[in-house]
Amino acid sequence: MLAMGAGGLDVAVAMGGGAYYITMPKMYKVNLTGKLRGFVTAKDVSLEILRILSVKGGVGAIIEWGGEGIKTLSVPERATITNMGTELGATTSIFPSDEITKAFLEAQGRGADYVPLESDPDAHYDKIIDIDLSTLEPLIACPHSPDNVVKVSEIEGTPVDQVCIGSCTNSSLSDMLKVAALLKGKTICPSVSLSVSPGSKQVLSMLASSGALGDILASGARLLECACGPCIGMGFSPNSAGVSLRTFNRNFQGRSGTKDGNVYLVSPETAVAAAVFGKITDPRKLGEAPVVTIPEKYAIDDSAVIEPANADDAASLEVKRGPNIKPFPDSHPVTDEISAKLVLKVGDNITTDHIMPAGAKILPYRSNIPYLSRFCFGVCDEQFPENAKAAGQSFVVGGTNYGQGSSREHAALVPLYLGVRAVIAKSFARIHAANLINAGIMPLTFENPEDYDKLAQGDELCMSDIFAGMDSGNITLNNKTKNISVKLNCSFTDRQKAILKAGGLLGYTKGE
Repeated sequence: MLAMGAGGLDVAVAMGGGAYYITMPKMYKVNLTGKLRGFVTAKDVSLEILRILSVKGGVGAIIEWGGEGIKTLSVPERATITNMGTELGATTSIFPSDEITKAFLEAQGRGADYVPLESDPDAHYDKIIDIDLSTLEPLIACPHSPDNVVKVSEIEGTPVDQVCIGSCTNSSLSDMLKVAALLKGKTICPSVSLSVSPGSKQVLSMLASSGALGDILASGARLLECACGPCIGMGFSPNSAGVSLRTFNRNFQGRSGTKDGNVYLVSPETAVAAAVFGKITDPRKLGEAPVVTIPEKYAIDDSAVIEPANADDAASLEVKRGPNIKPFPDSHPVTDEISAKLVLKVGDNITTDHIMPAGAKILPYRSNIPYLSRFCFGVCDEQFPENAKAAGQSFVVGGTNYGQGSSREHAALVPLYLGVRAVIAKSFARIHAANLINAGIMPLTFENPEDYDKLAQGDELCMSDIFAGMDSGNITLNNKTKNISVKLNCSFTDRQKAILKAGGLLGYTKGE
């Protein structure tokens, strides 16, 4: 598949029989040569491409991986690499479907699903990047961004309080078997708390039946369920100002559930080394690199999979809504003129975790937008919800790559509830810009990025002749406080214009 991230409303429309719209991305090619050395992993490949491109380097692009080096990578290793492509801002990442893919599908009892697939020999790419796998070393992403990458050896010795192994990035059976092999016969450092989250019921059951789970637990590790868990701050948050090494894909500030936690992203091998030695340690000091064989057959048990209702039964189904499920926030069709206060100004690489934080005290209220609104932008400005409500309607200004990270739709729905009418930034992450439009909020960019400095929190702003501006692609923003104006870009498609004028995707879809 070509799996592209989408907001919930886009998915709902597609499930209802509508089309999914996306601008044709650019194409980037990463050519891999050589072979990974011991204790250098697919996670290190992910961190290397983040070091090269940054968290905004893949925005608007599909990352295709190729070259002779991919023949040395298993499907789980490829999955780790493509999973981390999201942190580049990429639309999606893809490997060719080859004999390695076929062997994996056959082991899963799905050999009949195999289809060979690769790019054409004369395919054109907007950018080509070459990486020699044999030259890579164990890498680590330091707080608070996945692209803040250095060699593990450069920060060795940093004391570690917590280690978390698992998540969607590194919880495959092969990852877990390597972790078990490295922990066998060892006890984790007394000052470290270690959690392990297998990636699925299948992984957990095979770990248990092979005896590997016993080796993990005997080391002092705690077993967590197959879920996001610590990655979104749902339990196992680090202590205040604590250092947590995680095999996860994101280390945004506060995402772990601890505002001043210091989260590092690493491979499972580097995670084990930290758990054993109690400090950041080059995993090559663990001894011989474990060799794990991918099973010829995986344990298949689909007994807990519930088939979706068929068309005949759909009409009789009831959607149960408890008292914590509140109505969708009222939308506001874009008008030809909007005057509002600039309630919040933020910097570059603002994530959806900044806009709508995760964590144990928030996530249980995902269907309660009024309650969630209390925490909107809490990482940036704890007074934002109160200020936004007092303003009635407002603007938000950001820097580059605004809205990066998760496709969290609440990062658009909660600002909608709080009266945000437009977000003005130097650039946007793709999915968040789409989510804003779907919520009826205008995502606009500075024609001249230096004009960002001309706007200050608290300024009274006004946009007029918006409909004509939508058609021309340019809108003038007047700063009444400073008596100056700046030019904004609004490169919307005809469909996006109609969505905004309808107050969002729901109103647009209802009117079709």
